[in-house]
Amino acid sequence: MARNEISEAQWRIMEIIWLRGEATAADIIDALLPETGWNHQTVRTLLARLVQKGILQARSVRNFYIYSPLVSREQSVRDEGESFLQRLFHGNADALLVHLVREGKINQSTLERLQKMIDEEKSK
Repeated sequence: MARNEISEAQWRIMEIIWLRGEATAADIIDALLPETGWNHQTVRTLLARLVQKGILQARSVRNFYIYSPLVSREQSVRDEGESFLQRLFHGNADALLVHLVREGKINQSTLERLQKMIDEEKSK
């Protein structure tokens, strides 16, 4: 499947659906209303766009839709990571890693794990 970008607002909706496995618009509105204040139309528009992108499927049950994911969270994370890497570092993972190390965004235990992985790769 081709990569589909998910906006930040759409990502919030997807997190709820990935967590629950499926959800109605009302479920999503109830979950997001306290923190976002989004009205019914906003949520329904975001859901429609996710369906159009092929990220969600909607099945009609009586007078409402139940939404379920067509794309896993793991695949979406991979796609977003690749998009981020391309946009900000021109696909250069080395540059990203150097940036994260220099900015102190990687803790000591992770640095040690990375060093172990590097040592294992060198010994191959």
